[in-house]
Amino acid sequence: MLVLILKAILIGIIGLILVYTIRHYVFTLSRLFGKQRHPYINIDTATWPTVTVLVAAHNEEAVIANSIDALLKVHYPKEKLKIMVINDRSTDHTKEIVDGFIARFPGRVTAFHREEGTPGKAAALKDATALVDSEIIIVFDADYIPGLGLIKQLAAPFFDPEVGLVMGRVVPVNTGHNLLTRLLDLERSGGYQVDQQARMNLGLVPQYGGTVGGIRMSALRSVGGWLDDTLAEDTDLTYRAILKGWKSVYQNRSECYEEVPETWPVRIRQIKRWARGHNQSMCRYTLKCMFNRKISFAEKIDGLLLLGVYMMSPITLVGWIIAIILFYMGENNIINGPLALLMITAYSAIGNFAAFFEISSAVYLDRGKNRIRLLPFNFFNFLISMLTVSKATTIQVLTASDSCQLWEKTPRFRTASFVLG
Repeated sequence: MLVLILKAILIGIIGLILVYTIRHYVFTLSRLFGKQRHPYINIDTATWPTVTVLVAAHNEEAVIANSIDALLKVHYPKEKLKIMVINDRSTDHTKEIVDGFIARFPGRVTAFHREEGTPGKAAALKDATALVDSEIIIVFDADYIPGLGLIKQLAAPFFDPEVGLVMGRVVPVNTGHNLLTRLLDLERSGGYQVDQQARMNLGLVPQYGGTVGGIRMSALRSVGGWLDDTLAEDTDLTYRAILKGWKSVYQNRSECYEEVPETWPVRIRQIKRWARGHNQSMCRYTLKCMFNRKISFAEKIDGLLLLGVYMMSPITLVGWIIAIILFYMGENNIINGPLALLMITAYSAIGNFAAFFEISSAVYLDRGKNRIRLLPFNFFNFLISMLTVSKATTIQVLTASDSCQLWEKTPRFRTASFVLG
């Protein structure tokens, strides 16, 4: 009886992996050969709306000056662009640096120095947004450097009244530091150049990210504003907006530049934070997504698969463990028969190759053919990610912990480029 149960579970896991495998291939083929949708990218002359850029900062003295300086130089009407730095409980020189910009650029740069209330990015955004009087806000993390045309490109989709959320593409700037940063560059390419753009092409659910993203204030108010009890405010907001009937847009050519982790411990902490936040959203919105009548069937399928993406790591790990147990129990007959052989082949070869195919296609589209030589090393990146996500998910389930009362920021590796005084 136990053997039959284990076999059924393993076949179910293989079937689920096949679903995600098909998803990878559909996205990649759409990106390579399908019609590419960039409906708002060429808008350059218009009556531009007033935009407030919120820069979330917590102990960001090493990078905050670069971000504000770059935002001051973007190609957007100066009278229509406001920069508000949300300085939440910084204990370094972040406040002094920001106040220096306010003195030099009065009216263009403001600050919300937050000393009390619930800690964390979502809570800080919630309090700061109450002070915003523009219809469009764009959220940045403090280490992000925008391209000159980025703000226009993120504001343009909001001329469409159905659009509630907009997301730009994030590109690493420190790719040459070591092997890890190069692997993360490949990972980012696959996620944005293929996954996000394919969702845009196919009319699915482009995901709003926690930075380099635009939000319509009326859409934000309609879904109840920011929630300060969420670990991943971006995923949470994506689903609340979609479930309310708002559309999200991805702008693949709207690039912003970030600093990716340069050490494995920092990378692992980042993955844990993402996994916990995403799983929290999965628990909150899976059933709502399944039974919502405002979204199409295709959006439901894509939305559900996106919600479950971090659960695939522990599920795959369980599949490996069950396969080993069955092998040592002498139950090798699971590989008998053409159907079982097809499933095993897809499980061990085609399925594992799908993510590599996606990344290699992204590298090809980015015209970075030399980077393709690093593709085999991504096996180690995937393995570490799978083990990390599995551990974070297991702890989250066992402890029922959703605590989000602290800033869980990624350490910066740049040295401060702004001299006080």
